[in-house]
Amino acid sequence: MIDIAPHPQISVRIHFIGAEKTPLLIIDNLVADPEALIDVAVRSNFTPYGRFFPGVRARAPMEYETFLRQVLTPYLKEHFALGERELKFVMCHYSLVTTPANRLNMLQRIPHFDSVEPNGLASVHYLFKKDLGGTAFYRHRKTGYESIDLGRQESYFRSLEGENDGPNLPDAKYINGDTALYEQLLNVEACFNRLIIYPRNSLHSGSIGENFVPDPNPATGRLSINTFIDMV
Repeated sequence: MIDIAPHPQISVRIHFIGAEKTPLLIIDNLVADPEALIDVAVRSNFTPYGRFFPGVRARAPMEYETFLRQVLTPYLKEHFALGERELKFVMCHYSLVTTPANRLNMLQRIPHFDSVEPNGLASVHYLFKKDLGGTAFYRHRKTGYESIDLGRQESYFRSLEGENDGPNLPDAKYINGDTALYEQLLNVEACFNRLIIYPRNSLHSGSIGENFVPDPNPATGRLSINTFIDMV
């Protein structure tokens, strides 16, 4: 059991990303005791998770989901048209980036989207104090897409297939800024105990620099809690 309470100096602001004006919620000073969440992570069993995330993950405490539901609901009603719908937590995991840049697969070198569903949200809660990079949002230059829905999915992947075989093939590194294929729209700094929340169909990526050295220790590595939320 872990007691999770809001920080007494919690602050919230809203941004709108790119030409599509995608809402992005930034909440600073989220929890009163972020070190307690790190302590739980240190005792957790991290394992590889899928073929897209460049690291390992472990289940976050159920109390964290309860806390997020209580804290986020009023803000989602205001900024994400939650209305009378409820929040369903699809995933809530500690995430630790552990893959060296030269071992990234092709899809890990470019921005990604988590879902094409219109009512899906993602949140990232930064739990590291070093300068290890935040989260950036992108526009695909050829299509102009800043988000991918069902209607755009086929044309987006068709475009990528043509581009990835040409001279603009992404280098073996984490994307961190403009490239020949993508324009960076916004780079959100990863402040300790900051949470961001945005639609899951946004093109985004961790903004990890070329000097990044993977650290498998949750107490000192690039640790976050990543959550997928459906509004149902």
